[in-house]
Amino acid sequence: MSMRYAVQPLQPGDRPPNVVLDAVSRDGTIALDEFRGRSPVLIGLFRGLLCPFCRRHVAAMAQLNPALREKGIHSLAVVNTPVERARLYFRYHPISGLLAASDPERVSHRAFGLPLLEITENETDWPSKVGMDMVMTMRVEQPGELPEPMNPAAAGDLLNEKDGYEIMEADQQVRVPGHLQLVGQFLLDRDGVVRWSFTEVEGEGRNMCRALNPEELISAAAQVAS
Repeated sequence: MSMRYAVQPLQPGDRPPNVVLDAVSRDGTIALDEFRGRSPVLIGLFRGLLCPFCRRHVAAMAQLNPALREKGIHSLAVVNTPVERARLYFRYHPISGLLAASDPERVSHRAFGLPLLEITENETDWPSKVGMDMVMTMRVEQPGELPEPMNPAAAGDLLNEKDGYEIMEADQQVRVPGHLQLVGQFLLDRDGVVRWSFTEVEGEGRNMCRALNPEELISAAAQVAS
């Protein structure tokens, strides 16, 4: 039976299909059905680890994980990176206690309705296409890491240089020329139903490369856990 993919980001009340992915933080696989009937789960669906913003999103999930676990909520970070490459990265950048999975085919992204954005020169039809002219007007803030708000392309270059991230062949394999996978995080209740989300799709591009608001997440988590 083929999986049904969402045509837009899942909303509160929607139930995603079961997705089975290669585990990064342990052996074997991780399936969404593992959590259904057992516990709520926060799922972060990110670009490959070659994306400096997503590396920071994963690290932020790891920092929030203890607070969520106190409420009985698990966390799962999914990266669009081949499993062996992801395991190598996390060997040197530990995410203690955080479950992680590899999804080089972006199956989970499609299941949750996160589009693959086409990058054009000057044509924008959000969220399927965005022109570089619009991208250059966007601003990303990373206090303490960026000297000032910068457009995503310039900010990404500076952060990659700062991190010293070495792009390997495995990273190149998942790139789709002229496109960018949009990302997001979804909080599912014990029954596997979406109760809260934060995605780059929202805001006509204003959420591009932005981190979620931790206070909003914790507030939503408290309601899901109650």
